[in-house]
Amino acid sequence: MRVRLPSVRSMGALPDPVEMARRAKTSVYRDGAFHNPGRTQVVPPSQDMRSTAREFWRHRKLRKPAVPIPLTAAQPPAPDGLHITWFGHASSLVELSGTRLLLDPVWSLRASPVPVGPRRLHPAPVRLAELGRLDAVVLSHDHYDHLDTPTIDWLRDNSDACFVVPLGVAAHLRFWNVPEERIVELDWAESTEVAGVRLTAAPAWHFSGRGLRRNPTLWASWVIAGQRGKVFYSGDSGYFDGYREIGAAHGPFDASLIQVGAYDASWPDIHMTPEEGVRAQQDLRGGLLIPVHWGTFTLAPHPWAEPADRVVAAAEDAGVPIVVPNPGQRIDVSDPPAQTAWWKAHVASV
Repeated sequence: MRVRLPSVRSMGALPDPVEMARRAKTSVYRDGAFHNPGRTQVVPPSQDMRSTAREFWRHRKLRKPAVPIPLTAAQPPAPDGLHITWFGHASSLVELSGTRLLLDPVWSLRASPVPVGPRRLHPAPVRLAELGRLDAVVLSHDHYDHLDTPTIDWLRDNSDACFVVPLGVAAHLRFWNVPEERIVELDWAESTEVAGVRLTAAPAWHFSGRGLRRNPTLWASWVIAGQRGKVFYSGDSGYFDGYREIGAAHGPFDASLIQVGAYDASWPDIHMTPEEGVRAQQDLRGGLLIPVHWGTFTLAPHPWAEPADRVVAAAEDAGVPIVVPNPGQRIDVSDPPAQTAWWKAHVASV
């Protein structure tokens, strides 16, 4: 079998470590890499890899839907109010008083630099050309399931949106010929304003890298604040005390997009479990919970629909308002729909 090497272009470029050391004021940067506050280990220990592989095999029939996932077609832009559309995985659109922000857009078939690896479990519910006008593309970090080169290429050429990114991620965008004047690069606690909406980079517990170098770029969560609404986006993160600090500094929120999928017991500093996602929502004073980072790519051993089951149960137990949209469904945060467990009809029997 011929082995395809990773696309050099899709791997992007490394930032200047001298510049990163100079720019990093709130984030932790030392020895040429970013770090989680108080933690150094953010990858699965090698001794846990065998048990993780066994779990992948055990749940193999449940890690994809039994029948096609329902998709909602494109809708015209919302001129006012606060609306959130989840397109699958972490890709979402926040419409706040007419300002339109696209979060972590991934439209490719695979979240990988090679034609193997995680493949979509459902098509993108809308074409990129159907998205309409965009004011900004907001990125949480540089992993392939959040930063997709073909999608960036399309948005570079077919929109006027600026790209708001954590420290170091701008190096990838420059390598892919995104004009410098369209890039805004922020450390934690730094902000920028786009069309009347303030975007503030906030901490998260994760890691970064698209090649052999670990943590050359920063990862972030995002506070999205307008005159008539406020949204929190977790990006990828393990659960940490920082959520209480973010909630105290920036909350309460009208809605939060919280990562609840791709978890494993050996990855506590990488991704939250659904129950931890609800706990983070409470710490944040997060308003309506819209769970993301599940259902589109198989990145962990758990069954594909398990995150939805667990997060709904945990939210109901905690009294946290929640809605789990199907891909493409737009949620009016002021009038969310009644929750239906649409995913249950798509679970394979064992």
